[in-house]
Amino acid sequence: MSEKNNGGGQFWFNTKTGQVETADEKSSWSHLMGPYPTREEAAKALDTASQRNDDWESEDEDWRRG
Repeated sequence: MSEKNNGGGQFWFNTKTGQVETADEKSSWSHLMGPYPTREEAAKALDTASQRNDDWESEDEDWRRG
């Protein structure tokens, strides 16, 4: 079950600790990805970013080939 917007807040993924954080416990912005609407989406932040990068690289290759 998804934990939605903790009291109206959002969720972030901390790249330094590998933990999901809420607005109440948020670390320095330099280590955060987000916000995400659910804890589960924040936990998958690195996978999501990696997939988007792969998709963009593929689109760039297609564009270069014309």
